[in-house]
Amino acid sequence: MAFWKLYRRNLSAVLGLAILLLVFAVAATAHLFFPDDPFRLAGKSMSPPGAAGFLLGSDSLGRDIAAGIAHGAKTSLLIGLLATFVAVVTGVLMGALAGYYGGWVDDLLMRTTEMFQTIPSFVFAILLVAIMKPSIESIVIAIAVVSWPAVARLVRGEFLSLKNREFVQACHTLGMGDFRIMLGEILPNCLSPIIVIGSLMVATAILIESGLAFLGLGDPNIMSWGFQIGAGRTLLRSAWWVCTFPGIAILITVLAINLVGEGLNDALNPRLRERT
Repeated sequence: MAFWKLYRRNLSAVLGLAILLLVFAVAATAHLFFPDDPFRLAGKSMSPPGAAGFLLGSDSLGRDIAAGIAHGAKTSLLIGLLATFVAVVTGVLMGALAGYYGGWVDDLLMRTTEMFQTIPSFVFAILLVAIMKPSIESIVIAIAVVSWPAVARLVRGEFLSLKNREFVQACHTLGMGDFRIMLGEILPNCLSPIIVIGSLMVATAILIESGLAFLGLGDPNIMSWGFQIGAGRTLLRSAWWVCTFPGIAILITVLAINLVGEGLNDALNPRLRERT
């Protein structure tokens, strides 16, 4: 209850949460409202919104834009959540080991992290997906590989600031093992910034996936918003709706996730709580 009281003070964050819940609802009910395959040629090609039974129009092959957006929501959210989960777990592990042990372990892990950060993330993701077969799995791996360094540096900083606190020293005195201290004592005190950065990484993952699909590096058997925009980029003047509505879906979803992340920061950041 205390968390919600702090969260709802930010009206834009509440609006973002409502929009995000709506996107999840659309993804969860896509098979009910659009039971057919989104790749199915449903009717006349390039029908404008509202014509020939198409709510948001059809593309050059007669595929329903609304059906593609609904089913594409599942793809974008699934990839965003899975890639973020893998990146956060990897980043937490690397950052925790570096911050807790220090010394050569810290140097080795942080130099590795810096090596990944020197490579442009989107170009690196394109390279990884191009090397692997374009699929959901390869896209998740590529996004996770380019996303974990930010989490690692954040967690390392948190562990460096907490490992010498009195409660950690008390754990050492009681004879607790290193991993028990890291997982049971220090990590719970780092969850707030991890949750915030994780929520923002979901938005970044959705954008990267859309960009990869736009370039033709998405899973060819899975409908996604980026695929729809890529398929309609040559029709922008003659059939604006083919690209516009999937683009709006990406814009609204990413904006909602960023607003939620801002609200989580306001509610979980102890420094901001003290000011209020």
